[in-house]
Amino acid sequence: MNKLTIALLSGGASSERKVSLKSGDQVFKALDKAKYRIIRYDPKTDINRLAADAPMIDFALVILHGIYGEDGTIQGLLDLLNIPYQCTGVLGSALAINKVVSKQLYQQAGLPVPSYLVTGFRNPIDPCECIRQLGLPLITKPVRGGSSIGMSVIKSKDSLKNALDTAFAHDDTVLIEKFIEGIELTAGIIGNDNLEALPLIEIIPDKEHAFFDFQTKYTAGSAQEVCPAHISERITEKAKEFAKTAHKALFCKGYSRTDMILRNNDLYILETNTIPGMTPTSLLPLAAKAAGISFSRLLDKLISLGIEGHKR
Repeated sequence: MNKLTIALLSGGASSERKVSLKSGDQVFKALDKAKYRIIRYDPKTDINRLAADAPMIDFALVILHGIYGEDGTIQGLLDLLNIPYQCTGVLGSALAINKVVSKQLYQQAGLPVPSYLVTGFRNPIDPCECIRQLGLPLITKPVRGGSSIGMSVIKSKDSLKNALDTAFAHDDTVLIEKFIEGIELTAGIIGNDNLEALPLIEIIPDKEHAFFDFQTKYTAGSAQEVCPAHISERITEKAKEFAKTAHKALFCKGYSRTDMILRNNDLYILETNTIPGMTPTSLLPLAAKAAGISFSRLLDKLISLGIEGHKR
């Protein structure tokens, strides 16, 4: 059997570089060396080498997070180089990384989202007006980015300004969202036309963390990740359908993972990840494992879906 030449892209120039490199290491270890010849590239330094090697590359695994990796830019380059890849394309990537645009598309698709406001660095919102409209507690998020970097939970008016400053350090536009206390859930989706929902994961951060923040996500033991989630079958099926709807609304391809909150039997969609993490503590591999799909087989499946989508 002829081996496929796989370009494994990790690292990059975003604030999530270290997470991406760690994910790339795990993917490299899990790929079946009998099936694939793997060449690693760091887009921060290796774009010219990637372009030069393009004629001999059969497929790219994009294991990048944040801007220049999850926002459609590297996907556009791969399209120009005629290299198929496993993740969502230019349009869906650009939509999904923008939390405001995502929410607007969720709402158009009939999905419930927490109440929110948007503020810009040059014209910041008045804290009193913000609290009047949304109440407390709140959560602030840079509009673009992931891994909960720059996010804060606000329980008083006095802490809102510092939280906005933290978020503005990562983006010039910030989402201010009603913080809904409830059960944190995430739903993985795999497929092109026929979408498969993986078992739901319930995330239980330890008591030192108000939400599933960066430290909790990437520190083993900082959160319990229960799969399948301990919720009713009715809510489970509803959450899976919501995740499929979110995947379609954002024009995702191959796979995605949508985060949501369950409060009093009501689900609220938070965001969709088009390149979920692939570290030992990451959620999509955990959900796949619960569905009987090993990490190595998951990668095989994503490669197969990417090649199938590219042929069309």
